[in-house]
Amino acid sequence: MSGLLERATRRPATAHVRHVQAVPPPAATGLVAQVYQQVERDFGMLAPPVSLHSPAPAALAASWLMLREALVAKGAATREAKEAVAAAVSVANRCPYCVEVHGATLRGLLRGESALAVAEQRWDEVTDPKLRAIAQWAGGSGPGAAGSAPASAPVPFSAAEAPELIGVAVTFHYVNRMVNIFLADSPLPAGIPGPARSGVRRMAAWLMGSLARRTVEPGDSLPLLPAAPPPADLHWAAGNPVVADAFARAYAAIDAGAPTVPAAVRTLIRERLADPTAQPPGLSARAWADAAVADLPAEQRPAARLGLVTAFASAQVGTDLVDDFRRAHPGDDTLIAFTAWASLAAARQIAATLTGAGTPVPPALPHLEA
Repeated sequence: MSGLLERATRRPATAHVRHVQAVPPPAATGLVAQVYQQVERDFGMLAPPVSLHSPAPAALAASWLMLREALVAKGAATREAKEAVAAAVSVANRCPYCVEVHGATLRGLLRGESALAVAEQRWDEVTDPKLRAIAQWAGGSGPGAAGSAPASAPVPFSAAEAPELIGVAVTFHYVNRMVNIFLADSPLPAGIPGPARSGVRRMAAWLMGSLARRTVEPGDSLPLLPAAPPPADLHWAAGNPVVADAFARAYAAIDAGAPTVPAAVRTLIRERLADPTAQPPGLSARAWADAAVADLPAEQRPAARLGLVTAFASAQVGTDLVDDFRRAHPGDDTLIAFTAWASLAAARQIAATLTGAGTPVPPALPHLEA
């Protein structure tokens, strides 16, 4: 069954990607082939949110290290709690693709109304008090680049669980942005009528729940990328050496892909992310981004505009922004590498807001500890 599923999902894993040409599994070599093999083995299928990165192999490996070691590998936190974080962050970021996938996984694991309540942002209707608090915490980290959860707020999980659950939040603030840009709104086939769609969702929940119950040992992804020293903003992962190592390697790999874009562009994006008042107003980020890049040289504005909208309002990245960027940076690898950098810069700023930059993760609420 597992091999059949892997083969059946290989074509959608690349065919559903837009703006870039993902590497088809038969053509994968080197690092791309290694990552694809691990994803199929440990996640159960070649997931499009991972394979969309394949034009930039280092970013591909980085996305998998974060996803595998925070979400998929066994640890102190339950898979139900991790999926609740993934789904709630995806709701906050308005990422319907990830809400569909991780809402289905949560329904397969919980088999109750609480999973649907998480996916529909009805936090108060989640029956388990710890899961409810975790979903509220994760959902409070967006929308916007800096998030809305105060750094001083206590977290609803133990110190042992913190590296995994904060890691899942960081991962999905990253993944949601990339998915909003490079994938369609839903992993389900288009044109399915209402009653049949419900049946497909039930089948997906059963399948994703079954895959999520498998035991995956931590650490196997680490050799895919070279070791890197942990940056100061990774303090929240210190209690779990594997998670800390995975994220340090992933951060370094994605940072290494950014220099293809001028330093002034990256500086502007970092400054806006660090400014709590720099949220795009209203329903559109376009006019806000145009004003933000006005002082840059004309040739740098397309990259800055794409980076800002990726970081602050990724669902609004359209073909026009991508095409403008490509006039100076035509390669698929550069497009993936730059949007990955902007997405991770936003996720890292949110992590700093959630945990308090440079300070220990706050202790768990006593009545909610595992």
